[in-house]
Amino acid sequence: MRGTHIFLAMNYSAYNIYSQLRDSKNFYLINILSGNADILSPEEAARFREGSFSDEEKETYRSKGYLADPEDEKRRYRKAYLDFIDQRESGEIQIFFVPTYACNFNCAYCYQEGYSGEPDTDQGEVVEAFYRYIDEEFAGRRKYITIFGGEPLLSGSLYRSRIEMLLEGASRRNLDVAVVTNGYNLKEYIPLFSNHSIREIQVTLDGTEEVHDRRRPLKDGSGTFQVIAAGIDGALKAGFPVNLRVVVDKENMENLPNLAAFAGEKGWTENPLFKTQLGRNYELHYCQKDESSLYSRLEMYQELYSLIQTHPGILDFHKPAYSISRFLFENGNLPEPLFDSCPGCKTEWAFDYRGTMYSCTATVGKPGEELGTFFPEVTRKQELIDEWEERDVTTIEKCRTCELQLACGGGCASVAKNNTGNIHAPDCRPVRELLELGISLYYNQIEQGA
Repeated sequence: MRGTHIFLAMNYSAYNIYSQLRDSKNFYLINILSGNADILSPEEAARFREGSFSDEEKETYRSKGYLADPEDEKRRYRKAYLDFIDQRESGEIQIFFVPTYACNFNCAYCYQEGYSGEPDTDQGEVVEAFYRYIDEEFAGRRKYITIFGGEPLLSGSLYRSRIEMLLEGASRRNLDVAVVTNGYNLKEYIPLFSNHSIREIQVTLDGTEEVHDRRRPLKDGSGTFQVIAAGIDGALKAGFPVNLRVVVDKENMENLPNLAAFAGEKGWTENPLFKTQLGRNYELHYCQKDESSLYSRLEMYQELYSLIQTHPGILDFHKPAYSISRFLFENGNLPEPLFDSCPGCKTEWAFDYRGTMYSCTATVGKPGEELGTFFPEVTRKQELIDEWEERDVTTIEKCRTCELQLACGGGCASVAKNNTGNIHAPDCRPVRELLELGISLYYNQIEQGA
């Protein structure tokens, strides 16, 4: 069954998410607002769907919030929303700084390849202005700095001096620093990092050597895999957390089991400092060279599900989220309702060496997405900033009546704007289908004693 029209007519909760598990006769029933999740047998699911359950079942479903008084549910929704806003307002802010958009790689799918320009101002003044701005604008807020690019860790004294200035400014303020890098020059920067509080280093490997080198070579076409792997080894040995990112599309998905095996052989997957993420390759700002290789979000996770069935060792390397599925099985409970999945201008901001500010990493450096300046003077496009700050599932018309809203959160505002021209449009996530896959995957793992 899809949708909620039968539920609503019988005072079923407006936030029930219900569907059949993949490769199973069982069903799942989830309500994030009430914080409950259940697996239903086919017979239980049929009675629930038809409203023909016993008095005992009816009371159970009421106690779990699957059956609800509409007015009472509205009150609980408002309270949960206010709690969400309070937690976000007191939460940590991630502040990105781009010291350069230059890069030493020639990746086949670079969404920043249309960006250009190098600093024509003294970077010492820009970095000082950056820290002055965040000292004032985010005073009293917990925050950390993420150094982003382009590729921030380029060779040479000029690039190194920019990183040193950023690190020293963070250390004076007792701020952690994260670094997003392609990893090619990581090893030479490790001694510099050792004097500062490095929260995480994100490095990308797109597969084993042949696959990765085809997708992420240097500008001259040379391979990069071996140098990056050595950098990861060095970072872990030095005690730095490493977040290995794999950018996935149809050209490298089948190589994932081999990469997982490689990471196991290196001892990475057993290291508590090592974690992974899968990033879907998708069209963002500039045209892909071959869009036929791109997955939709659902296609990617469907393919991954099938791959894990034949190569379960992948789960030792990476456990995919499948919406809230992994969270549920790792924590034994549901996450809090997600009223907003876009951090832009709320818990995330981005700044660059030109003195310009942006909402997030998806917009930083993109012409037309500027939200103001911090150098040589402070300016703010307040109306645009307000649009970003106000966006959540309560301001997106299509989200307001969607039973998936508290798991989806409205998606990415930048993608929504690219697709529709409107920040307050949804970037819909296939939550129901992802849960069909993910709950089945992790439920089976438990059943099999894995």
